[in-house]
Amino acid sequence: MPNMTLSIPEELHKKMKNMSDIRWSEIARRAIEQRMNDLEIMNKITSKSKFTEKEIKKLSDRIKRGIAKKHSLI
Repeated sequence: MPNMTLSIPEELHKKMKNMSDIRWSEIARRAIEQRMNDLEIMNKITSKSKFTEKEIKKLSDRIKRGIAKKHSLI
């Protein structure tokens, strides 16, 4: 299995050292794997889309505004 080196903030490293019984490499591997699965699903869904970049941007902005409004951020 290939190895990967990650850089993390010093403060996070200190916190992780206090929980040395946790296999952090396994946590990172699972998070990366989940993200990859999510991206593959998204690519599969969007590969058949006929939306233009402009339409996608407009929809994205509407969704963000709706979420912000729901959580009283605007």
